[in-house]
Amino acid sequence: MSAGRVVTLGETMGLLAATDVGHLPHISHMALGIGGAESNVAVALARLGTTVSWIGRLGADSVGDRVVRELTAEGIDVRAVRDAEAPTGLMLKERLPGGAVKVWYYRAHGAGARLAPADIDDSLIAGARLLHVTGITPALGESAAAAVSHAVEVARTAGVTVSVDVNYRSALWPPERAAPALRELVAQADVVFAGDDEAALVLGRGGAPETLALALTDLGPTSAVIKLGADGALARVDGETHLRAAVPVRVTDPVGAGDAFVGAYLGELVVGAGVQRCLETAVLAGALLCTVPGDWEGMPSRPVLNSWTGAADVER
Repeated sequence: MSAGRVVTLGETMGLLAATDVGHLPHISHMALGIGGAESNVAVALARLGTTVSWIGRLGADSVGDRVVRELTAEGIDVRAVRDAEAPTGLMLKERLPGGAVKVWYYRAHGAGARLAPADIDDSLIAGARLLHVTGITPALGESAAAAVSHAVEVARTAGVTVSVDVNYRSALWPPERAAPALRELVAQADVVFAGDDEAALVLGRGGAPETLALALTDLGPTSAVIKLGADGALARVDGETHLRAAVPVRVTDPVGAGDAFVGAYLGELVVGAGVQRCLETAVLAGALLCTVPGDWEGMPSRPVLNSWTGAADVER
């Protein structure tokens, strides 16, 4: 696979993050930013030098303006429909005592859920090297689910590689409704990413990571990557299993680590890197993201990845 454009689509929202540790009833200040799984992946790709487009639907409001501004500044080709009848969604990030992070979503009736097949540029996808979608968007509603199905159909018809991150969100739909929909989406993918719990949901059974990866490829994908957090990652590609240990770091904010992992893996994949190189870069990118506050701000660039030694040195 040679280098080429990656297209991703989904919901990006405004993000209000507490600047201090504590429960929200006792927090006075929050910082405004943005966040969304698919646009987080787009940022990771762009910082690795990949040409990437993001398709989405935003409100005709200032929060939507912030989304466009931030993603454009990252070098991402933004294809956003501006909806005058629905607001851009919001999420609030709470930094709890003890180090946990809690995210509250305010996305019901938002513009992101109104993403529709008509919002998709078929020619953009048909001319891409890879299309990346997640299991979040189909959970937003019938219109958004139809948009994902349409995009995947266009990609498959054009021979474009399809990547799917299961990314199950229990707050959006219960497992009994999510499982069959996610299973159908995975079956149309060439590359699938999942946590071991997400793989078990899709498959309807648990098991060791290697067993789960093998079962996912039996559904249709030629590559299945299991994200194992502190235990690293496992990939099943073309009948072979590959392992990569985690990179130990001091965690500041884990939100977005999975997106960094996926973006880095795909960034290597589209330039023809082997599986071990893809896993190595993905694991390191996910780890480094955890050391910086924010969903995407800590996505590492290629020079940062290449120069990382693990030492807390001072550069002068």
